[in-house]
Amino acid sequence: MSFMEMDLENLIINLLEEKGYNYICGDDLNRQYDDVILENDLKSFLYSKYKLNDITEHEINRVITSIKTVSNANLYEANRSVFNRIVEGEVFIRDDKKQKDFWIQLIDFDNIENNIVKVCNQVIIKGPENKRVPDTIIYINGLPMVVWEYKSTIREEATIFDAYVQLTTRYVRDIPELFKYNAFVVISDGVNSKMGSIFSDYEHFYSWRKVEENENEKDGIGSLFTMINGLFRKDRLLDVIHNFIYFPDRS
Repeated sequence: MSFMEMDLENLIINLLEEKGYNYICGDDLNRQYDDVILENDLKSFLYSKYKLNDITEHEINRVITSIKTVSNANLYEANRSVFNRIVEGEVFIRDDKKQKDFWIQLIDFDNIENNIVKVCNQVIIKGPENKRVPDTIIYINGLPMVVWEYKSTIREEATIFDAYVQLTTRYVRDIPELFKYNAFVVISDGVNSKMGSIFSDYEHFYSWRKVEENENEKDGIGSLFTMINGLFRKDRLLDVIHNFIYFPDRS
């Protein structure tokens, strides 16, 4: 089976919608081109989750500012810092010192449906010098956690290795802010689909070949469906983000 990039993009979006993801085109997002976070989604999540703590608008803005201002001069360290805060949470210090501080998390790992999960395509992102348009981004509570890049099987000169280079070289160079929040990236031509860390070598990108442990492994187009039905089932995606991503120390 052969795919044009747009056909593959539409197929994956449709499959993710079937999994309960909300789809919105990048042109319809309420954001500035240089802002990689969907701030309205993050604000809505924080207000809903912590309304019993009487969290204020100013306090929500403080949370958002604190993660946006983590320096990406060293992208690996920035990603590790922000990702650890997303996964582990942290004590939130109240504006009003008479109020009790509380533990805050940017993703609700215990109550999956409390999160705002969106799949968006053709999101224009403006970097310091250039604009880039990642094929698909999965946002959780406004945070761009997963980036997909596609290549067509019809064009012989375009391979998923080219998608890997596009992500790990051109996008990292031109729009590094996007990857401060990244859990992992996916490269696919429909027949071959692999996932891995933005910091990994190509040989460390892997397919997701089965949904459940007792199933036979699938290859080719079948592995695309097992990736969607396995890794991108919302409960499993959050489980992988929460429990199965490791940042080794770098000297």
